[in-house]
Amino acid sequence: MLEDGKLYIGTSRKPDDSVNKGEYLDLGFANRHGLITGATGTGKTVTLQILAEGFSNAGVPVFCADVKGDLSGIAAMGEYKDFLEKRANTIGLDPYEFQEFPVIFWDLFGEKGHRVRTTLTEMGPLLLARLMDMTDAQEGVLNIAFKIADEGGLTLLDLKDLQAMLSYLAEHSKELSGTYGNISKQSVGAIQRDLLVLEQQGAEMFFGEPALKISDMMRTTPDGRGAISVLAADKLMMNPRLYGTFLLWLLSELFEELPEVGDPDKPRLVFFFDEAHLLFDEAPKVLIERVEQVVRLIRSKGVGVFFVTQNPLDVPETVLSQLGNRIQHALRAYTPREQKAVKTAADTFRPNPEFDCFEAITQLGVGEALVSTLESKGVPSVVQRTLIRPPSSRLGPLKDNERRNTMDLSPVASLYDEDVDRNSAYEILKKRADDAAKAEEEQRRREEDDEEELQESRRWTLPGFGDPDDDDDDDDYDDRGRKRSSRRKKRSSSSRSSYRRQTVAEAAMKSAARTVATSLGRALVRGILGSLKKGL
Repeated sequence: MLEDGKLYIGTSRKPDDSVNKGEYLDLGFANRHGLITGATGTGKTVTLQILAEGFSNAGVPVFCADVKGDLSGIAAMGEYKDFLEKRANTIGLDPYEFQEFPVIFWDLFGEKGHRVRTTLTEMGPLLLARLMDMTDAQEGVLNIAFKIADEGGLTLLDLKDLQAMLSYLAEHSKELSGTYGNISKQSVGAIQRDLLVLEQQGAEMFFGEPALKISDMMRTTPDGRGAISVLAADKLMMNPRLYGTFLLWLLSELFEELPEVGDPDKPRLVFFFDEAHLLFDEAPKVLIERVEQVVRLIRSKGVGVFFVTQNPLDVPETVLSQLGNRIQHALRAYTPREQKAVKTAADTFRPNPEFDCFEAITQLGVGEALVSTLESKGVPSVVQRTLIRPPSSRLGPLKDNERRNTMDLSPVASLYDEDVDRNSAYEILKKRADDAAKAEEEQRRREEDDEEELQESRRWTLPGFGDPDDDDDDDDYDDRGRKRSSRRKKRSSSSRSSYRRQTVAEAAMKSAARTVATSLGRALVRGILGSLKKGL
């Protein structure tokens, strides 16, 4: 399959259907990227599979997404089937040998592979805004949240960290707006609602630690083969925005972390974007520009990117122009848009005078494609009508127990399967809030104590009527000259601390009692004086 630094793709045919020559992909030009297109059921997945096999045998690590679940069979030994043997004989593949490949299964949800995570800080506000389809105002608030978190040492790891950060922005919006610009509580509330929706869609499984290390996707086996990382994407496809954002994040991480290597003899990693249209559907211009930039510049990092999609029109022209290796399966041309897609695909090939590309694309059979790869000096080869070789690994999905056994023997087993929740923005802000609440409670108690002491100092007392403070000499002795017990002192102190202000009713009753007592006293005095006068 690997001859002189080339991957065998298949064998081209002449117009009379006789064998022409083998078609190869030069490893030295694999980092010039590629495109695999074709209608459903025409053989795109098998083409992806045989390319991944070839790169692995050449010692090149591969990452690919398993959208339908049938790519997992690459981890198992191939099985004899009549149509596979027939294809091998037709193209002159001798010997046709079966083989299993080193595979690492990944899954954002941790169900069919090892967990894949990243942190919100690594994702960044741009990709997160795209994931949540934010307005300009909301994206501005999100950028402020990341800016303040970075300046304050508040690490944003998972969704609860960002929720806590947004709550902080809402509570301090007035003082922060003067420094960072307007922080609308309505925008903050909208972002928080979007985060709840994102959480319900399973994104909380994607954000957190331990974060995926790019080096774990670039492993090779002791015998020199490249590991094939297969992402289980069947469930992830239910949220295409998350899928597209994840793939773009992964590509961006590769671009930022890998050093420059120029044009190596073979790629350091090959990356397959299956269902690539999900990356570009309704994507803003700034995001498309980001994809174009990464695709154009990541070549010098030694990374090859292959887009796999149904229609070449799914890929923007600015990105399409960067893809040097092309494999075009059959397309149908029943509608005007489909006819335009066929014409676009045909025009991208270097013409072959022996057949018409437009007509050939609509007549290709299953497992047949138009192939044009970069040759010497990076010049595209003349397009050839090619029968794709049969895979050496299993054609079809693994059984659940086979997948589990592969995961148990994986070199990354146990590295990513357990969550780690270290001290981050949520914990820091929560501690600050708890400390502030405790300080406020202590201040309130001090104020209450001060008010109680103030009220006590304003109380009126009468000497000799049980007030403990009117005579220091008598405080410690009773009327017989005996020293008071400590119990009485405590009772006196307790009586003082239990003092309270009179109610309106109590004051009225005491006033009436004083009036009656005064009137009765006067009457007694008058009676006594009257008796004295009469005696005189």
